[in-house]
Amino acid sequence: MNPRRPPAPVEPAPLVRLIDDDRSVRAALEDLLASVGLRVQAFGSVAEFLAAPGQDAPGCLILDVRMPGRSGMDFHRQMGELGISWPVIFITGHGDIAMGVEAMKNGAIEFLTKPFRDQELLDAIQRGIEQDRERRREEGAIDELRGRWTSLNPGEQAVVQGVVRGRLNKQIAADLGVSEITVKVRRAQVMRKMQAKTLVDLVRMYDRLQAS
Repeated sequence: MNPRRPPAPVEPAPLVRLIDDDRSVRAALEDLLASVGLRVQAFGSVAEFLAAPGQDAPGCLILDVRMPGRSGMDFHRQMGELGISWPVIFITGHGDIAMGVEAMKNGAIEFLTKPFRDQELLDAIQRGIEQDRERRREEGAIDELRGRWTSLNPGEQAVVQGVVRGRLNKQIAADLGVSEITVKVRRAQVMRKMQAKTLVDLVRMYDRLQAS
C-alpha cells in the first residue's frame, strides 16, 4: 500500500501593501481593492509600514512618491538592503518623466500619475501579484535544491564538482585519492539524493545552485 503524500501547502491569499500619507487616497484605494476581493494593508508612512508585523503572502507594494519623512523613491532604492522584494507600483500627483524613468530603471513595474483609471492600477496589481508568485516559486525550488545538496556528504559533493568539470570517473578518483569503484558508488548516491535522472540534470541543478 502506497503511503499517502502530504497535501500541498495552501498559498496564502494575495496581499496588497499600500503606503500613502493621504488618508482619503488610502480609503479610496482600500475600497477599490476590497471591491475586487483583494486584501490590503494600508499605512500612512514608510516608518509605520516598517514597524508593522509582516505577513508571508504573495502580493505587491503601492508606493506614493512624495511623503513626509522617507519618500517612496528613497524607500524603493533601499528595499533590497532591507530584504524586501515585492513588486512596486508608484502612484503620484507630482510625478514627471524623469522620475518615472528612474523608478522603472530601479525595477518598479508601473508609475501612475493621479488621476489614473482604476483599471490601470488593478491591471498593474495583478501583474505584480503574478510576478511575486513566480519569485516565491523560484525561491522555493532553490531552497529544495539546497536541501538536497546539503544532504550530500563532502565526498559526494566532491564527486559532483568533478562531474561538472567534465572529469571521468578515473580522473575524479585520482583527484580525490580514492578508487574508481568508490567514485561510482558516490555518483549513484548523488543521483538518488539529488533526484537527478541524468548527468545533464545534475549539472543543471549544480549550475542553478551556483547562480542563486
